[in-house]
Amino acid sequence: MQTANLVRSNISRRRENSGRMQVSIIVPVLNEALGLEPFLRHLRRRAPGAEIVIVDGGSRDNTPDLASRLSDQAVFSKRGRALQMNAGASVSRGDLLWFLHADTEVPWGCLDEIKRIMVDPSVAGGFFRIRLPPRPAIYRLTDSFAHYAGILLRMRCGDHGIFCRRSVFAEIGGFPEVPLMEDVEFFRRLRRCGPVVHSNERIVVSPRRYQTIGPARLTFAYGLIATLYLFGAPLSLLARIYQRACCVGNEPIGAS
Repeated sequence: MQTANLVRSNISRRRENSGRMQVSIIVPVLNEALGLEPFLRHLRRRAPGAEIVIVDGGSRDNTPDLASRLSDQAVFSKRGRALQMNAGASVSRGDLLWFLHADTEVPWGCLDEIKRIMVDPSVAGGFFRIRLPPRPAIYRLTDSFAHYAGILLRMRCGDHGIFCRRSVFAEIGGFPEVPLMEDVEFFRRLRRCGPVVHSNERIVVSPRRYQTIGPARLTFAYGLIATLYLFGAPLSLLARIYQRACCVGNEPIGAS
């Protein structure tokens, strides 16, 4: 496996140097059968030519069958976003790895935008701004909080559609296998390898968590967790807060 990854990394560097970068989109899923088919058709329209890798974390619905039929590669992994995204990256073929959630809407020209950012060889990776639906008005606060607090705190979450070079992903060891904040920790490690550039193009984020939990409660919970994380609170504590504030039953809405 290590030899195969090394060969892929060398091929990737040669393609980057020639300007012919290929993008692999890696999507962790769990019980997403209801929305997976329209999401994948949407990706095909707006990101033509990208390799789509779906990583299932043990779905109990029709998700595995849809993933096998409609993606370029369907991978099965133990449950957990970090585990699933690392599994997807290990089988993907692209020079650039783009990690997406299955309930998002990507902008037209997204691949050109990613390549525009990554054409600078010093850039380690990037991400998009997010947008929630127009109403209720608190969503505008959430949009702005996510962006400007992210700049201030130097952190981003996975719903921003983080992308990076394959070589950098390998260098930092992929996503850390922790109970929470794996995307934030990955982002912080990514920044140590070079500039991480944001696009002003927007990824539209599904409001389903906000509708189920409550916009004010969820925005406050995210802000509290981010603040405690920066002050060094243990991830086990943050996971318990997340479980209590952001979950219905035993599972977070839309999470793998």
